[in-house]
Amino acid sequence: MSKAVVTELRKGVPPPEEGFEVVYMRPQALSDTQMTYCPGCLHGNVHHALAEAIDELGIQNRCIGMAPVGCSVFNYDFFDFDFIQCPHGRAPAVATGVKRSEPASIVISYQGDGDLASIGTAEIIHAANRGENITVVFINNAIYGMTGGQMAPTSLEGMVTSTSPRGRDKRIAGKPIHVCEMLSTLGGVAYLTRQSAHNVKGLLKVKAALKKALTYQMEGLGFSLVEVLCACPINTRQSPRQAAQWIEDSMLSVFTLGDYRDVKKEAADKGE
Repeated sequence: MSKAVVTELRKGVPPPEEGFEVVYMRPQALSDTQMTYCPGCLHGNVHHALAEAIDELGIQNRCIGMAPVGCSVFNYDFFDFDFIQCPHGRAPAVATGVKRSEPASIVISYQGDGDLASIGTAEIIHAANRGENITVVFINNAIYGMTGGQMAPTSLEGMVTSTSPRGRDKRIAGKPIHVCEMLSTLGGVAYLTRQSAHNVKGLLKVKAALKKALTYQMEGLGFSLVEVLCACPINTRQSPRQAAQWIEDSMLSVFTLGDYRDVKKEAADKGE
């Protein structure tokens, strides 16, 4: 965050005492509301990274968010800009309508894996293929977080869930769906990346990716999606520390981090 933004105090917040300087504070794009996520859940970390990116780009008053069903359903409480409640899986469709009717707005669809990669698979594929100029934040914690810990499309092979008590069997449920790899084949995609929020280094990359995705939307380059590997300690029966380590030990070998599409980099590599 720039020094100008950091040192700009909110109304009602007393200035620092003489000899002290404000170096950290809540991002403007986050509301002054205590988050209610479970201990060790990384939604709050991603919220903070997204809010900082919005602050640095100066686009808070232009943002409109999509809050679908799932743990992200309460986004409108935690962000200090407008949100629309969407039916399960249909956030990309609502986002499409908003962006086409209000093209100057910055439209952000914040979705989990059960929402985006299961009931909403068709929505996300066709929005990406059409090149809708929206930004999608895709939280992949490999499980249904809000509804009881059922197996999700992204659940790992052998992973025990409430609906796969013997572990995910690829002969019955198939292998985990890789959203970035799947969408990378579509022509309307401007930016696709997968990052992880389980440590500080990863969070810094998450923030940089979110900022790039929002910038690409501002430049009208097309569809962008940032997938973030997260943890759900409650439904995986782990402590917050164990859940973060599980991402390191188990998820990273299945979901490879990095960029899967970047139209600017591809053009530069071609010398265009």
